[in-house]
Amino acid sequence: MNVQETMRSILQAEAQAIQDIPVSDAYEKAVDLIIDHVHRRGGKLVTSGMGKAGQIAMNIATTFSSTGTPAVNLHPSEAQHGDLGVLQPNDLLLLISNSGKTREIVDLVTLARNLYPQLPIIVITGNPESPLADCADVTLATGGSPEVCPLGLTPTTSTTVMTVIGDILVVNVMKLTGFTAADYAKRHHGGYLGHKSRQQQ
Repeated sequence: MNVQETMRSILQAEAQAIQDIPVSDAYEKAVDLIIDHVHRRGGKLVTSGMGKAGQIAMNIATTFSSTGTPAVNLHPSEAQHGDLGVLQPNDLLLLISNSGKTREIVDLVTLARNLYPQLPIIVITGNPESPLADCADVTLATGGSPEVCPLGLTPTTSTTVMTVIGDILVVNVMKLTGFTAADYAKRHHGGYLGHKSRQQQ
């Protein structure tokens, strides 16, 4: 296949993977947990993942923060060297692992719950039967579509669907909390988006 043919194949595969994300009431539960702990109890959302999933976790945290839901990203390895202290009693965790077996993330569950046993955990994973999913209060399954990487190894399709799941959570929390363009402008002063949000007030 040439580049354009490969491109069409990848677009089709990743679009299908998004369509195959299981739709379930787990999303209502996840959104309710985020609103309860962050917007009612004054906690924050703490995201975490390792490697490429960690980059998606960071993106989800920054998107939540810019849309009115305070969130931080916690590197799972740094958590073992003191950064676990960022956790507070009313927080909740959003953990991402395609395999659901990532050692650093599974260890983070133990560490976090040793600190705060009642800390709620939302998990995004391609393996809903995994050890990580077993620890979760809410599991959001990605559907487990194969990676478009020709080796079947590099996180490609999996990170696409993780990002979409993050967007689903963000948009629903925005709607239910009544987040407005004026609210956005207060958090995003600079750049084109800051200018655009101020024009919409």
